[in-house]
Amino acid sequence: MSRAFVKESDDDLVAGELPERPLPTHANYVTPQGLEQLQARVRELQEQHEQLASRARDDSQAKQKLREVERDQRYFNAQLEHAIVVDPAGQPRDEVRFGALVTIVDEDGKEHRFSIVGDDEADVAAGKISWDSPLAKAMIGSKVGDVVKWRRPAGDTEVEIAEIRYPKNG
Repeated sequence: MSRAFVKESDDDLVAGELPERPLPTHANYVTPQGLEQLQARVRELQEQHEQLASRARDDSQAKQKLREVERDQRYFNAQLEHAIVVDPAGQPRDEVRFGALVTIVDEDGKEHRFSIVGDDEADVAAGKISWDSPLAKAMIGSKVGDVVKWRRPAGDTEVEIAEIRYPKNG
């Protein structure tokens, strides 16, 4: 019999639509704050799991949410297990490295400030970029006054490193 005529349950369809969150293939460097954020997220997901587990037997929406929480638990537990904490306090002060707060000047003379952080800490709107991003890769190893090429989808551009700082509290 053709699969076209076999009725699949709604639960089977929903389960099939939930892909795993991809894990990075590179090292999972995190700042001390990033480690705290990962730990807090794991705790939060465990609490959500406990709340949803009893409701999921009779509630299809709770069952779907439980699947999402379990998927996120697998992802964040793996990220936490593979976390490599890099304390910015131990980085060279005159060079861009993981944990640095870097001020750059673009070709139009406009200043931008970015912190180089781990993947799960990255938030461009807050000025936090992943160490694996094209901009961070271009800046790592540079010093104040260096001009680096930032390879972007919109086209390559050059930026000058204007300032390098590291947070005092790590």
